[in-house]
Amino acid sequence: MPLHRYMALLVVALALPACSVQAPTPLYQLDIGQLSVPSARSGLVVLLQPLTLAQYLQRDVLLQRQADGSLLETPARWAGSLQEDVEHLLLRQLAERLQTPNVLTTPSTVGLVADIQLQVSISRLDSGPLQPAVLHAQWRLLDKNGQLREQRLLQLEQAHAQSVASQVQAQSHLLQQLAEQLAQAVRQLQAAAASAPTNRAAPAPRKPALLAPKPVAPTTGASEVYSF
Repeated sequence: MPLHRYMALLVVALALPACSVQAPTPLYQLDIGQLSVPSARSGLVVLLQPLTLAQYLQRDVLLQRQADGSLLETPARWAGSLQEDVEHLLLRQLAERLQTPNVLTTPSTVGLVADIQLQVSISRLDSGPLQPAVLHAQWRLLDKNGQLREQRLLQLEQAHAQSVASQVQAQSHLLQQLAEQLAQAVRQLQAAAASAPTNRAAPAPRKPALLAPKPVAPTTGASEVYSF
């Protein structure tokens, strides 16, 4: 075998193992922000009901929105469940903004009655290399009696620097804005409840005062009678 052919085969043989090694899959998580743990041990009890997430987002692959509106899969993946990641972000954001440790995702604590209930539905959360990060959501706020107090549709956009990492960061900022709206609505409901007049019992009606009998004046010209 000619030497040059032998060397060519040797190079190909050495290159094959290198080609078979796949690049590691990049994994991403949402950024919950720089948050502090509430110092209070008690406070408002907020129940964040299970998040409703669009079906196309219930997968580990990270999708990219294209100019024509289509979605393409990327090699990037979410590091775990995106639904759990969003719920965790909202929980931590609400706890910090409302300064209460009692933000729950399930009513698991026995005897703990929620002062506020929040229902959140997300129908869109995505971005693309040339498309901004977009969030479409709806939220509802219920009081402790389960009565609907406020609801709102939400549509937000956030620019980014095109990379996948910057897109995930932009999506995180949109969810943080959603958490701020929820916290603001809770604070407004608290303020309205605090300023509402309390229903006090009406005072009993007073009984009319009894008029003292008028003194009878002696009759003019009357004579006095004496007995012996």
